[in-house]
Amino acid sequence: MSTPARLGRRLIQLYAGLTLYGASSALLVRAGLGLEPWNVMHQGLSELTGLTIGVVSIIVGAVVLLLWVPLRQRPGLGTVSNVFVVGLALDGTLALMPDARTLAVRVPLLLAGIVLNGVATGLYIAARFGPGPRDGLMTGLHQRTGRSIRLMRTAVEVGVVVTGFALGGTIGVGTVLYAVSIGPLAQLFLRVFAVPAPAGDKPVAAGTPERAILRP
Repeated sequence: MSTPARLGRRLIQLYAGLTLYGASSALLVRAGLGLEPWNVMHQGLSELTGLTIGVVSIIVGAVVLLLWVPLRQRPGLGTVSNVFVVGLALDGTLALMPDARTLAVRVPLLLAGIVLNGVATGLYIAARFGPGPRDGLMTGLHQRTGRSIRLMRTAVEVGVVVTGFALGGTIGVGTVLYAVSIGPLAQLFLRVFAVPAPAGDKPVAAGTPERAILRP
């Protein structure tokens, strides 16, 4: 694959992945059976402030990105794009979707949201334009503290879930199902959507986003 064609594929993967990530989060919100950890906090802050969950996601992403400075992380195109595209896609999808009132609708929405999230994660991480702001926070803490990424991820996500729940975010069976399934799903779709790197290609951002996202 020529360099321009490879770059084009990577850009398509990046923005398709980020858009689908926001859409998958919207499915989980509509299912109402539990959100992924960061969106528990986003939803709680949304309830507190009256802002949409997508706008809160953008604001939190920007704040987390500022935390990269003392951690000496370098953002890539995917990092900055993640801040805005996911939140906009989340709000846009929610605006188009009616409320789900019965379990016969909510359970399929939950399952579809988790699987789509895995697809989206594989797409945008395999594009290799840099980790999202929250993923880079994990790798930055890992590099600065010497603690494992798994420990850093667990500590941060437990913190955001507890905070989000206290603010009114939704925790449920979907939160648990997401936690145990997103690693294997993302691992699968990272392989499916992998773009071979040309010889001498250098990473566009510091950190190891695959390890930040995928649980050992």
